[in-house]
Amino acid sequence: MKNLILLGPPGAGKGTQARTLCEKYGFVQLSTGDMLREAKKDETDLGRKVAGIMAKGELVTDEIVIGLIEKKLTNDENEIGFIFDGFPRTLAQADALGNLLDSIGQSLDHVVELFVDDEKLVQRIIGRFTCSSCGELYHKITKPPENAGICDVCGSKDKFNFRQDDNEVSLKIRLLAYYRDTSPLIGYYHVLNKLRKINGLGSVDEIQNNIRNIIK
Repeated sequence: MKNLILLGPPGAGKGTQARTLCEKYGFVQLSTGDMLREAKKDETDLGRKVAGIMAKGELVTDEIVIGLIEKKLTNDENEIGFIFDGFPRTLAQADALGNLLDSIGQSLDHVVELFVDDEKLVQRIIGRFTCSSCGELYHKITKPPENAGICDVCGSKDKFNFRQDDNEVSLKIRLLAYYRDTSPLIGYYHVLNKLRKINGLGSVDEIQNNIRNIIK
């Protein structure tokens, strides 16, 4: 079993690469957002606690998120490994995750950083959009649909979504938050000899091959 973290600024392609790895190898993608939404529906003490916090519009604590991750790691029969999506974001969360893995006899094998030049990242982000039916990702310049207005994957017509925060001003705010809160993890995992760096400006296939070479 191999457990992975994909690190990188917003728009670096972490979601695309995680989805491809899951499809190719059978990894389970642990998204904090998905786990919170799932927990809201559970009739457990933890689920009711999450539902109450989210109903008030408050932030779920790191302790609760770690509890949800522990539940997934110990209950899921997956034998391939897990990809952590959106967690950890801070040094405190990285410590908590490390302690959890130690306590259940698991480990973190690789932390893959997708590094991208900021200005080129802005160019990439402001042109992207997704199919609202199947989630396929497109870009106005680098990856438009083969037929305008029609999804290459599911054939939906004129059902494309543009994120409201995919603009230069919003992206720079998100980048600031990343460099302030999350980028310290790069040094943290480098010291632990877990960090592997990959240029995030290559093609999707090139980046995927580089990640596969790391985890083999």
